[in-house]
Amino acid sequence: MSDSINGVRILRPHFEKALILEEPDPSLDRYLASLGIRAERVAPELTQKPDEVLRLLKEGEHDLLYKRSRFEVDEEVLKASPNLAAIMLCCIGDDSVDKEACSRNGVLVMNDPVSNGRSVVEMVMGEMICLARRIFEADRHGRRHLWTKESTRRFELKDKNLSIIGLGNIGKQVAQVADAFGMNIYFYDVRELSREVGEALGWTACDSLEEAFRMADVVTVHVSAEDPRGSSNRRMFKYEHFAQMGAERPEENPRIFINAARGFLYEPDDLKHAISEGHIASAAVDVYPEEPGSADDPWTNPYADDDGVVTTPHIGAATEEAQPRIAHYMATTTQMFNRYGTVRDCVFSPGQIIGVDAGRAATILTVIHSDQRGTKKAVDDAIFEAGLNNLESAHRDFPDYGFAYDVNAIDRPMNRAQLKALVEAATELTGDDHAIRAVRQIPVPKDDE
Repeated sequence: MSDSINGVRILRPHFEKALILEEPDPSLDRYLASLGIRAERVAPELTQKPDEVLRLLKEGEHDLLYKRSRFEVDEEVLKASPNLAAIMLCCIGDDSVDKEACSRNGVLVMNDPVSNGRSVVEMVMGEMICLARRIFEADRHGRRHLWTKESTRRFELKDKNLSIIGLGNIGKQVAQVADAFGMNIYFYDVRELSREVGEALGWTACDSLEEAFRMADVVTVHVSAEDPRGSSNRRMFKYEHFAQMGAERPEENPRIFINAARGFLYEPDDLKHAISEGHIASAAVDVYPEEPGSADDPWTNPYADDDGVVTTPHIGAATEEAQPRIAHYMATTTQMFNRYGTVRDCVFSPGQIIGVDAGRAATILTVIHSDQRGTKKAVDDAIFEAGLNNLESAHRDFPDYGFAYDVNAIDRPMNRAQLKALVEAATELTGDDHAIRAVRQIPVPKDDE
């Protein structure tokens, strides 16, 4: 049964039910069962019917929603289950989730930024080699009974310049493997920490996208849906960028472009135009502006008429090894969140862990609230007024989204009257009836439990 105080959702102390969409690895269900969470897996064909998913959430009142990258999570989905505490993304990308709506509804979003990295890296390196050696082209010729044994425009990767757009987890791994191939690593990333890390590893930072393309024999893209300031990376590349490929390099160079990141980073016609003009010799694309929900849905490949572009159906992370890793990683994230309210890989604040050491605490109190001045004070004052000891606390504001996550280790739980006083105090201090968005009290398990 769902619970609320003055419209604020009181989440279950321990999660009981999860809805699973888009077929993450089946081992996820077993992991969740070991945590005491009953998993309800939605058939692939039903995932294409949002109304059916809404019905399941309303009837099941699930605590957690697991999904991959296609099903769109909007305000209606978030409101369907009054117990919904988090969207758990079994992937890296979070652009299928309305994060503004999540912040309003007090629903957290967590992803897995690490488990599929190796699979993507190996695919990118494989494509790099195949395009540099014209292997795909040789295969097409051979199937037409043509013997095209020649060295023209076939290259080694050694001593070639690789420009990596986005030096995050996957970008760094690509750089390390390419470095071992003897390539010269250039990169473009606006984040100061990424620039520091890249330069410390001996790689060359580019000051602009234009420079990254001009210095490159090969460009590979590994950026998120949004830049560090939360603005969309949609159409971050134009034809003018592609036209600069290898401008500072010898005339004979591979001029390869690879995109395994996001399909909307540029218009397909801009890439095709650059290939037709000879600025780019060949490309490999794994992502598209529009992708089907399943193999049964109609789809038009925007590169079908261009032999200069090798296309794959978004299979960068589709390996026998990556999918079980993702399931295990997300199950561990769930265990931390379920047992202690600890949050890791929250897409609102990547790379951070928000939690406390339970220590001598009897209860973990978590509050999702507005980041308005006075709201945090209301939480702290309510704990004090209840006569409780706050043994340790952690707090993180997400100013781009207007909310905060607060975790407190307290020596006994708050009763309903005390929780009501917390909600009312926050409303009075801020003048916002929606200052507190979700509250959860988690009994701390004893060592022998």
